[in-house]
Amino acid sequence: MQLPTPERLRQKRIELSLTQSGLAKRAGVSQPLIARIESGDVDPRLSTLRKIFTAFEEVEKEKILAKDIMHSLVIFVSSEDSVESAVNLMEKHGFSQVPVIDNGVPVGSISEDTIIKYMADRKASTISQMKIKDMMGDAFPTVSPTTELDVISHMLERNPAVLVLEKGVTTGFVTKHDVIKLLHG
Repeated sequence: MQLPTPERLRQKRIELSLTQSGLAKRAGVSQPLIARIESGDVDPRLSTLRKIFTAFEEVEKEKILAKDIMHSLVIFVSSEDSVESAVNLMEKHGFSQVPVIDNGVPVGSISEDTIIKYMADRKASTISQMKIKDMMGDAFPTVSPTTELDVISHMLERNPAVLVLEKGVTTGFVTKHDVIKLLHG
């Protein structure tokens, strides 16, 4: 067995989004010791390395996955539904957008913004009877239930929601609000 280099220990700590202080606290050692180990100034005892590896393992087990924060009840519309039915559904549930799903497969999305853009050019009565397929936008990106939070967060920078698919069927969704709620602990 080959022991990790000081640089590899530092890289692992950074990959896990741990500060030196955070790792020290979890491993039960001092922050200056972690700094000295990472800089190569000191060769740690085997017991200290064991504590550091245990701390790494604990953090890896704590990783937040899509299945941990997703909503299982997916509110959606079909591409054949009327725009009016989508508006009613969004109002009822307090959403500003919903996925368009046909036979369990995401085919697009409909949002208040899209509907408002169409209203600039047409009468409201005409728009309310339109089929969603005639004005829907792109589908939300999809992830598996085991996708990690950091991947989802990057996707949410450009999208209002991420759908969770399992075996090709939509089983949940994650919104920006769900990720922000994690700040409350």
